Amino acid sequence: MKDFSFSVFPHENFLDLRLFQCGWEQCAPLHSFGPFVRNNFLLHYVISGRGQLDATGPDGVTRRYALGPDQAFLICPGLVNTYFADKKDPWKYVWLEFGGLRAEEYLGEAGLGPLQPIYQPRSPEQGRAVRDAMLYIAGHSQSSTLHLTGHLCLFLDGLIQSSSSRRHASGPRLQDFYIQEAVTFMEHNYQRELSVEELADVCKLNRSYFSKMFKENMGCPPQEFLIRLRLSKAAERLTSTRSSIGAISAACGYPNQLHFSRAFKKRYGLSPREWRMQNKGQPGR
Repeated sequence: MKDFSFSVFPHENFLDLRLFQCGWEQCAPLHSFGPFVRNNFLLHYVISGRGQLDATGPDGVTRRYALGPDQAFLICPGLVNTYFADKKDPWKYVWLEFGGLRAEEYLGEAGLGPLQPIYQPRSPEQGRAVRDAMLYIAGHSQSSTLHLTGHLCLFLDGLIQSSSSRRHASGPRLQDFYIQEAVTFMEHNYQRELSVEELADVCKLNRSYFSKMFKENMGCPPQEFLIRLRLSKAAERLTSTRSSIGAISAACGYPNQLHFSRAFKKRYGLSPREWRMQNKGQPGR
């Protein structure tokens, strides 16, 4: 009888949200994973049993969290994490690994991030609905990527709605319109040099106010978002075309290939050549 299952998904052209892999596992006593650094977000939902997470935050401090059934823990990209099952009551969990330009924003709406990696549902019933959404994806890994991306969106919506640390928005705001204008402009012009001044001018806003508003809404400054967009486009081209790395670098706003390679490796943990050859994450177990 199997005690684990996982699936890795092929590359598809979804930049806002992308599912990388999923699975579930009934862990052995004291089974551990790490210390390890991820390139994407990884969320584990504890179905039964217990375990612990050692998570190093962006402040360099390692914090330990004890977890049990109907809780979940988030692994954030670029940070060192180790997690291990209880000796007497080892956990069983289901996981999803995902990323994309808006993944951090949606997790932030659920109140989750590097300094708050623990999901606690407002009620057990709501938590189990999130669990079931994850198990559905893990159990239908052969479905089309479009189908699974749709269910990834439903999972994230359920996570946001049920999270006890959810950030409550006041409803549609004029700021949202300006942010969408800026993001759309970047998506159409990322190939060339773009300044914050130009982006602010597109929105007819003061530069300082625009930068502050963008960071509050998107979780990063506009120039950092632009870098993520360019590198996401480059990752897509590396696996969907046979263009040279130099040509992809130039087409994605990096006339200097060396600068591109450094930025790509910093973001994804692999060089552009390694990404093209591998383009597969390790199982989340």
